[in-house]
Amino acid sequence: MTYTLLKTFHVLSMVLLFGTGLGSAFYKWMADRSGNLAHIAVTNRHVVLADWIFTTPTVILQPVSGLWMVFLLGVPLMTPWVVASLTLFLLAGACWLPVVWLQIRMQKIAEDAVARGTPLPALYWRMTRWWFWLGVPAFTAMVLVVALMVFKHVPGVGS
Repeated sequence: MTYTLLKTFHVLSMVLLFGTGLGSAFYKWMADRSGNLAHIAVTNRHVVLADWIFTTPTVILQPVSGLWMVFLLGVPLMTPWVVASLTLFLLAGACWLPVVWLQIRMQKIAEDAVARGTPLPALYWRMTRWWFWLGVPAFTAMVLVVALMVFKHVPGVGS
């Protein structure tokens, strides 16, 4: 695979990862704010599905394609922007894994509440706060990773 084709996959993968994450977070947050239990339950189900369909594959493709490009360019792994990118990506992943668990649990709690015709329990709202606050460092880390992708310096390579 050529460097240009690999870079294209890498950039498109990042756009998909970033867009799915931000879009899912926005729609879940808005559904939760609506207070409409049926809407909350359906949105939670869609957020979990989007994570499986879009986020999980891109989370795998990002480091594989990124490290492959680093290898093709002959950039040492200990280059500061490579180390920073990988560290930030791992930080985002360390936040994302509990977020996925929380989303799956919140989906089940919301579906159970719909089935029983009861309001969401306090546990759901505590999980929502954890979900939100774990998203802050994950989102920030991914913004910084994108910045590093764009502004990195590779001697002898034009971008």
